[in-house]
Amino acid sequence: MKIKLLSGIIVLALMGAGYFLFQGQEQVAPAQAQKQQAPAPTEVMVHTVKYEEIIFTKALSGRTSAYQIAEIRPQVSGIVLNRLFTEGSVVEKGQQLYQIDPATYQAAHARAAAGLSQARADLAAIEPKVKRYARLVTLGGVSHQAHDDVVASLAQANAAVIVAKANVATAKINLDYTRVFAPISGRIGRSLVTEGALVTADQATAMATIQNLSQIYVDVNQSSSEMMKLRNLMKTQTQNPEAVLLINDEDDIYAGKGKILFSDVTVDQGTGMVQLRILFPNPDDELLPGLFVRARIEQSRQDNAITIPQQAVVRNADGSIMVWTVDQEGRVNTRPIMVSRIIKDKWLVTSGLKPGDKVVVEGLQKIHPMAKVTIVEMLPSNS
Repeated sequence: MKIKLLSGIIVLALMGAGYFLFQGQEQVAPAQAQKQQAPAPTEVMVHTVKYEEIIFTKALSGRTSAYQIAEIRPQVSGIVLNRLFTEGSVVEKGQQLYQIDPATYQAAHARAAAGLSQARADLAAIEPKVKRYARLVTLGGVSHQAHDDVVASLAQANAAVIVAKANVATAKINLDYTRVFAPISGRIGRSLVTEGALVTADQATAMATIQNLSQIYVDVNQSSSEMMKLRNLMKTQTQNPEAVLLINDEDDIYAGKGKILFSDVTVDQGTGMVQLRILFPNPDDELLPGLFVRARIEQSRQDNAITIPQQAVVRNADGSIMVWTVDQEGRVNTRPIMVSRIIKDKWLVTSGLKPGDKVVVEGLQKIHPMAKVTIVEMLPSNS
């Protein structure tokens, strides 16, 4: 009897322990499940919106031309005795390039000098006679007619001296023209005449051509409407807008900055375009005349512009555009925006964002509305 009672007590004790153990497991399981249902915040990269100055540019096609061009032509006729330069070399202003046979011009100069000496001798002979006739006419020794004749002879002698001096000067000029000099500094091309060739004064064919390439022009065509915008921009700025030269592609940018000089005064009636001339420095002769290039010209500026990286923009099925933004509590949500144009790797935003907004750039596939996130700031780009 005692054994049965003890066995019952033990069974009841075991049943109570099992009940309390079961109740404890039921209380622990929801806590663990709740802990598993709260995932860690997702890490995303964000771009903080801020105002910036945007310069709007346009690339225009054009060709290069030399800053200065001088075609060398003879100013007197004769045989070329010597060519005194190396073809393709750099020549300085005033450097002698050719020597034309001076023999006939030396003779003409000597003849003119002799004529001047004769005219001066005639003048020296008539001057004393005029002085004597001036005294005699008062005494009645010579007639007034004779006196007038000798005065006229003196005037003719003076005129003859002046003409002789002019003949000497002309002969000297022609003699000097037998030495052909460079009128400008620059690089000279090939010679179109050789030693022994006959050249004539003011001939149509140039003997050689010199081009000054220390600076170079780029002539481009721009629409008349864009030209008006550029003129308005030039009025509002203290200095003219600069231009950037693109040699081969967008990445091959010439080091020197161009200065816009002027635009043509006539609009092409067929195309509506106006020619624009830009001057670029060219100290190393890197740019040659005739190159096909593109000039990127500043068109306008926007001071308080907002841009965001292109990868932050999400386009919906209906064509609308949105971005994901992070609020102050670290939760993400979508926001509709409007954009106008692409500037390099960014969109220009016209509405929907303000400075200080944080736009998600990376991690868009891992987030959903009101999800908790941790942010990593996007490094600024070098562009």
